[in-house]
Amino acid sequence: MIPRAAARAGARVAAAATSASSRGKASAAQALPSFVAATSPTATKAPLLINGEWVQSSSDKWIEVTDPATQQVVSLVPELTTAEFERAVAGAKAAFPAWRATPPSQRARIMLRLAESINDNMDELAAAVTREQGKTDADARGDVFRGLEVVEMMSGMPSLLMGELVENVSKGIDTYSIKQPLGVTAGICPFNFPAMIPLWMFPVALTSGNTMVLKPSEKDPAAAMMLADLALQAGLPKGVLQIVHGAHGCVNSLLEHPDIKSISFVGSTTAGKYIAAKGAAHGKRVQSNMGAKNHAVIMPDADVEQVANALAGAAFAAAGQRCMALSACVVVGDDARMDELSRAVAAKGAVLRLGAGCDEGTDVGPLISPEAKERAERLISEGESKGAHVLLDGRSPMVEGYPDGNFVGPTLLSGVTTDMECYKEEIFAPVLVVLRANDLDSAIELVNANPYANGVAIFTQSGAAARRFQHDIDGGMVGVNVPIPVPLPMFSFTGNKDSFQGENYFYGRSGVNFFTRTKTVTTAWKDDYMTKPSMAGVGTN
Repeated sequence: MIPRAAARAGARVAAAATSASSRGKASAAQALPSFVAATSPTATKAPLLINGEWVQSSSDKWIEVTDPATQQVVSLVPELTTAEFERAVAGAKAAFPAWRATPPSQRARIMLRLAESINDNMDELAAAVTREQGKTDADARGDVFRGLEVVEMMSGMPSLLMGELVENVSKGIDTYSIKQPLGVTAGICPFNFPAMIPLWMFPVALTSGNTMVLKPSEKDPAAAMMLADLALQAGLPKGVLQIVHGAHGCVNSLLEHPDIKSISFVGSTTAGKYIAAKGAAHGKRVQSNMGAKNHAVIMPDADVEQVANALAGAAFAAAGQRCMALSACVVVGDDARMDELSRAVAAKGAVLRLGAGCDEGTDVGPLISPEAKERAERLISEGESKGAHVLLDGRSPMVEGYPDGNFVGPTLLSGVTTDMECYKEEIFAPVLVVLRANDLDSAIELVNANPYANGVAIFTQSGAAARRFQHDIDGGMVGVNVPIPVPLPMFSFTGNKDSFQGENYFYGRSGVNFFTRTKTVTTAWKDDYMTKPSMAGVGTN
């Protein structure tokens, strides 16, 4: 049974896809499934959210959203027109003054209601992620849940917006600072976390007092649209959140529009550097999370069985399509130790089941596109041709029932060196490369030489080794016996080097700082202020 809130959310989206006049009339049975499960030639057209209404684009350019396990067309996404884009930005700008004036506690209550609604509709949101992105049900639920944690944190926004005051900085003079919202902000989302990343963006931006124009990935927009609709049901005023669709043209419009004050982006390094540079050139504040090559350093005292379990999950789950996937393992020791650990991890990966995310028992789903599959297999072959040993080969797997799926099975290459493309490139697939280092110093030097610096982990029983590692390593997020050290929302997602460009990190206090500017106010209410003119400034007495 579809929960009542899900029926309402699905009905609103499905109705907009057919007729604006029929909004809200779709039955529970027609609602969510009709949007995310349609197949060619009856695929629905994803609507835009402009000023609180789901409207159909008048564009003549449409992008196909395909099920990566079958290649069936799920829906069509428009390249919105210039007029539609301008309406969306203008609407967000018009909604800003009233939303900014809304007390932070009221904005936080909307997020509390949204959090409850997300939890109530977990099944439907996860199904949308699975259908368009290919994740297993467990991974899809994790996608939604990690975003939900950010929404829940927003209930504490009044405290996060508190400023500072120093009384009597000079005689009769007080100085205080306050946090104020920027105005219209923009979010550009990737395909690999279609629910979590939108929830990294719009809840923080909106609860800070901004409005936002959000562009979901053109590859899997349904989850973001559903979340936006649930936000409206939670009481979000019209115009505060706008949903636009498109590809490169839409991104450039967001970067260039003078009324947009900030850009939040998660995606590839190439795109992220472009967005950071162009956004800055247009005077915008930018936070850009980009690619990664996350390493695990395995010390000689680490337990092989425990490490193998940790690495198999961190490298192969979610088909390796996550910016914190563990994709490189550095074994400290001799060749025999590297071989022992490599074979242990390969054995764990070999029993994982490939299949469509919607099928019970699937451990590893498909990659997002045929191009992603081709690229991953090319990099595996390149490593093999340069001398790496393919101990577990996931190229060209046969998956029963899904001959056209974008599948790459768990793969492990041992004896990899730092000059190989399979090491230098982010493969974004269930592929683990294994290297060797003579000692901890060499391992740290190897990891720090890599241009990426999202996550890094060490597996050891030595507190001294762990402390030295976390102090000397360049990685932005460090795990000690934790393979994927993603911080919870009270902290921030702190990648660095070529994994991040911008001013402030996503979520946590840093995220709030990104979406606010600090204003410092100095006041003088001296007893003799009205009777004795003075030319003095602060600090003269």
